[in-house]
Amino acid sequence: METDINIFNKKKEDAINIFSAQKEIYNPYFGQKIILNSDGFHHLQFSSRKERTKSEQLLKFNLLPQALEIIRRSGTIQEYRNPVLVAIGKKSSKGEVAMKNVEYWGMIAIIGKFKVRTVLRRVGNGNITFWSVMPYSKIKNGQQKKMFGEGIEDE
Repeated sequence: METDINIFNKKKEDAINIFSAQKEIYNPYFGQKIILNSDGFHHLQFSSRKERTKSEQLLKFNLLPQALEIIRRSGTIQEYRNPVLVAIGKKSSKGEVAMKNVEYWGMIAIIGKFKVRTVLRRVGNGNITFWSVMPYSKIKNGQQKKMFGEGIEDE
């Protein structure tokens, strides 16, 4: 029987392979390809403040194939966050960080007993990229139980 760390490492390797094998996915809503890059993979492991717990990372790694299928099939957007100024990149030698407008979109689909939220983002006028995935709510006895807060940018 595999240990928890072995399972975690296998799922992380699977997620790395998914990102390596598929750099972009066509989305019908935007009529263009959504980019899979290192920023999105990094966000599966870290929030803006710190490393996510191993169980949270594992959840995101497990949901990644569903997230990509949501991108591939979604013809609608359920959430949108107007552009907000965000510090992007590392501090300069003077301690300054570049600020750019960032906008976010949320696509939600029912997969099994969960509603799954896939988040896309665009920095400035750049490409739209995969940003995150998480369960949005659990469906029990026909009722939804919301699992996360309102902010799509840090989930």
